[in-house]
Amino acid sequence: MADKQYHSEIIDLPSKGKLYPKDSPLKDGKIEIKYMTAREEDILTSQNLIKKGVVIDRLLDSLILTKGVKTDDLVLGDKNAVMVAARVLAYGPEYQCEVTDPTTGKVITHTFNLAECPFKTTEGDVSENKFEVTLPVSKQKVSFKLLTGKEERIIEEELKNLRKVGSEVTPELTTRLRHTIVSIDGDDTQTLKNEFVQNMLSRDSLFLRGEISKVSPDIELQQEIEIGGEVVKVDIPMTTNFFWPSS
Repeated sequence: MADKQYHSEIIDLPSKGKLYPKDSPLKDGKIEIKYMTAREEDILTSQNLIKKGVVIDRLLDSLILTKGVKTDDLVLGDKNAVMVAARVLAYGPEYQCEVTDPTTGKVITHTFNLAECPFKTTEGDVSENKFEVTLPVSKQKVSFKLLTGKEERIIEEELKNLRKVGSEVTPELTTRLRHTIVSIDGDDTQTLKNEFVQNMLSRDSLFLRGEISKVSPDIELQQEIEIGGEVVKVDIPMTTNFFWPSS
């Protein structure tokens, strides 16, 4: 049987490929995805996958054509860019949804052009997925990485298990930092990382999270729109119409 042929596009990644190993198919900063078909629409409507919270990951895995690449391999910002590109290829760039005027609180319906969402790219000389900062208070040198889809899933599973046992405080912040930090002053032992995250001063924690955000590539889901004669910047909400537009 002949290989199936798909209509596909090669899209750019916000990271420019800088965050992946030298032998990764993503190192050139591009990924090939196919146009959605009825098969992918079956995935989108699977109540079982929706209930498990994995429907978007399964959808993207079905669309990615670059050999050796799965959603789990992508850093979060690249995954977001692939998700938006998949939606644009499937249904076009027009995305209609309700938004709230940040100044008046009034809710209106607006149609966004997803093709106009710019990238926040990874700039500078990046040695794969590793960054180093010196904390302002403790003066300790912290190395950190940006999380991949696989690591995000592990974190969600940990937090879900904690909620099941009735933990009064779900440690989302410290859990995320524990997986993000690679080493402290060159020491990468897990015991030290666990203790460090739990006892990090708030000012250091705020600074570190700011640095992580600063170097994280992404697609900017914000646009300026006119409401009541005024131009305001609003977040583009991810509603059910994003992958399930009205017929």
